[in-house]
Amino acid sequence: MTDGRIPTVRLGDDGPEVGVQGLGCMGMSFGYGPSDADASRAALERALELGVTLYDTADAYGAGENERFLSPFFKAHRDEVVIATKFALSIPPDEPTKRIIRNDPPYIRQSVEASLSRLGVDVIDLYYMHRRDVSVPIEETVAVMAELVREGKVKHLGLSEVTGDELRAARTVHPIAAVQSEWSLFSRDIEAGVVPAARELGVALVPYSPLGRGFLTGSFANADQDLTAGDFRRQQPRFTGDNAAANAALLDPVRTVAEAHGATLGQIALAWVQQRAGVHGLPVVPIPGTRKPARVEENTAATGLTLTRDELSLLEPIAEKVAGDRYADMTFTSAGRE
Repeated sequence: MTDGRIPTVRLGDDGPEVGVQGLGCMGMSFGYGPSDADASRAALERALELGVTLYDTADAYGAGENERFLSPFFKAHRDEVVIATKFALSIPPDEPTKRIIRNDPPYIRQSVEASLSRLGVDVIDLYYMHRRDVSVPIEETVAVMAELVREGKVKHLGLSEVTGDELRAARTVHPIAAVQSEWSLFSRDIEAGVVPAARELGVALVPYSPLGRGFLTGSFANADQDLTAGDFRRQQPRFTGDNAAANAALLDPVRTVAEAHGATLGQIALAWVQQRAGVHGLPVVPIPGTRKPARVEENTAATGLTLTRDELSLLEPIAEKVAGDRYADMTFTSAGRE
């Protein structure tokens, strides 16, 4: 880092240059219970000061509310930020907690126009297919996304939770700048097929939940006691019952490494993800989510940490011991289709 700002990297062969760590913005208005809007705005500003330029949202986060919340910040810093948003999770008006995966062309066009309006911008820098509808050929979906690029509504394309073969098929239609999938000390299934395909095709990896949705920070031991009623993690397998206790015990080696560096558990988890770039030979830009400026400072500081070979070996066995799947229903993840 120079003057406290994080280094930059290009998202794939043809994508934008961004800070090596991005910011996941979902929790500022959705998913993790009550939030402080002023603190979230301060977190956005502090992130930009520290060189974070990739800001991640989606139309499904609060039924568009997250995009609306971010709009003033994006418009105030339009030339400094890379805006990433997504389509594919349709919310039925009469069932606000339900999500229907849609990749059909009319829905994509409807979604991009709605996102542009809520964000208050003329073009989306990185537009992701949020989830894969297997009833629609991925080539057809990407062809429509490519039309949005030609029309000037989108600059770069991304895919989320796709398999290696799906990524290869998509790449035959149009360049893909980034694949966004879960990747952390707790979740490494993408290393089997997705990561090799991304490296082969010159595509960056954007890991979401690099802190295991907060579990890797050591903040949780019992979801029922530690999380508010509106927090969606209360329904996730790794945070419930015996799984939560078993997974909390897996953090001991992370604590050992953290003590050696005078760092937090979260910083070690992030440093591990950042070092996947060198291990696998491709750009890796994790997007930890937070709503607090102090946590932004902690997270970005992790980009300056380098874990030794012995420390990496100590952390290596964690993922295979994790109790519970990433989601209760894994069918819409890449791992569910590999």
